[in-house]
Amino acid sequence: MGNPFATEFESLVEKFAELLTGDASPEMVEKIKIWSIYNHIHKTMPALASHWNQSHPEGKAAIRSLYEEVRELNLALKARNKDDAAGKEE
Repeated sequence: MGNPFATEFESLVEKFAELLTGDASPEMVEKIKIWSIYNHIHKTMPALASHWNQSHPEGKAAIRSLYEEVRELNLALKARNKDDAAGKEE
């Protein structure tokens, strides 16, 4: 999609990845796209997500691993930000 919207939207996803995990690398942006889409499907169509999980156990494991990775990166980023804020107050 070589149009301005695609470029602008890609920038939005890059910023989202950076704010969520502290990493805006192309690999992380791709992971965040997958994480976001699956998260949306899981919340809006849980039966579809459940069916897919049952049909694709290896995919389910990969998604679970991705969720854990994003969660750990987000928690680490929050801790760093909290430490940085505490250091500035002193």
